[in-house]
Amino acid sequence: MTGSEAPMPSTPRPPKTDDDCAALDTARMLRYGIPAEGPHRTALFGDGAIGAAVVLDRLGVLPRSVAFLAEVVRSGGVRYASQLPELLPDPAATDLVRPWLESAAAVARPVVGDETTARWLESVAELIGLRRTSRARGR
Repeated sequence: MTGSEAPMPSTPRPPKTDDDCAALDTARMLRYGIPAEGPHRTALFGDGAIGAAVVLDRLGVLPRSVAFLAEVVRSGGVRYASQLPELLPDPAATDLVRPWLESAAAVARPVVGDETTARWLESVAELIGLRRTSRARGR
């Protein structure tokens, strides 16, 4: 391309709905997004975190529960956390989150991968909080 040619306009992608994000394979996104920076990590912290927040919010999980789980991951490691009997207060939420943590544990390097997983969980907690605040303001 020479200096006189105009760049090609990009076609905007259609926005994703909550249902689109909730349908993403979060375990797979963790498996590819935790070990290395790049587009998989970007997708994990973007659409992946949104999808996880949507699903957990629909189950009624409080942001503080997910933030506490992030602290457990940060303190003991994702492998340790994935083996706990009760990850979240609701058994259905625990059943949902356990495969996510097991997937992350399979690829997370100690300390670095644990921290990345904890930061992702904190992002999910923040998004749940934002969803709740937005709904409360809309009433």
